[in-house]
Amino acid sequence: MEEDIIICNCNEIYKSTIVNAIKEKGLTTVEEVGDATEAGTVCGGCQDDIQEILDEINK
Repeated sequence: MEEDIIICNCNEIYKSTIVNAIKEKGLTTVEEVGDATEAGTVCGGCQDDIQEILDEINK
């Protein structure tokens, strides 16, 4: 099993939290992920990582 890693250091949001929110709520944008999980809403440094997760799930 893949290790669960912190994606958003500012808010301590893990990849599994982001993945679950995307799948459960049908999220398609970094902004929607931020609204649902608060990931990427402080410094924005993880927004590229969030986009990669979105691209991977919503191919």
